[in-house]
Amino acid sequence: MQKIYVLAGLALMMASCGGNEKDYDATGTFEATETTVFAEQSGALLSFDLEEGDNMEANRQVGLIDTTQIWLKIKQTDATKAVYQSQKPDMERQIAATRQQLAKAQQDEERYRELVADGAAPSKMFDDATSKVKVLQKQLDAQVSSLSTSIQSLNKQTAAADVQKAQLLDMLRKCHIMTPTKGTILDKYVEQGEFVSVGKPLFKIANTEQMKLRAYVTSAQLQNIKIGQKVKVFADYGDGKRKEYAGTISWISSRSEFTPKTILTDDERADLVYAVKVAIKNDGFVKIGMYGEVKL
Repeated sequence: MQKIYVLAGLALMMASCGGNEKDYDATGTFEATETTVFAEQSGALLSFDLEEGDNMEANRQVGLIDTTQIWLKIKQTDATKAVYQSQKPDMERQIAATRQQLAKAQQDEERYRELVADGAAPSKMFDDATSKVKVLQKQLDAQVSSLSTSIQSLNKQTAAADVQKAQLLDMLRKCHIMTPTKGTILDKYVEQGEFVSVGKPLFKIANTEQMKLRAYVTSAQLQNIKIGQKVKVFADYGDGKRKEYAGTISWISSRSEFTPKTILTDDERADLVYAVKVAIKNDGFVKIGMYGEVKL
């Protein structure tokens, strides 16, 4: 009878030891990449179509800041550019008369050259014709130089107007509030109709499809893990409810830290631990801050 009691006691001890055996190697909490979107222009918020918990696609417009003043400046810039273009001289037309006079003078010069050579005209007539050609050539060169300078100046002013318009168009683009990434709206900081200034936070979005479990391992466990390693991840829903996910170790901290109070480690006596991040693909059930476990 005593032998039966001893065997029963051993069985209970073994069951107790087996019940204390953990089916995980590290614990932590789930997190996601969070992005806070700020206002890039100042003005009244004409529209702001989002609510906390909304799932958004990337590059979706969710709001609009008043663009009236920017549009007016764009119209003003277009008008200024049109004025510069209208002032640009037509060089060929303006020098056409001088060019024609020069061509006639050159013909006269050549004719007097032949007459002087034949002795049919005094040399002074040839000298006068040559002098006239030189004068008209200088006049033409001066006109071309002056007109070229004027055209270059107007071209630079037109280019400056183009740059100014590009700046205004960029400001106009920034009035359109867009989602930078696909994800879930975590926080909403303003409402439609409010006046926002540059740098004011508008909303926070997180990519909850690609989650990471930030867990903590001891120094003894470091030798068994590496970047890219496949592991099992369990999301803990409480009351013994867990769900398994395939995970990949994406980051390992290069420095130790004191064990967070809410974290259980493989060695409960360890004072210093190393943070690791395990990436998983979320099926919609894992939430930010939820408790999780890792089996290496």
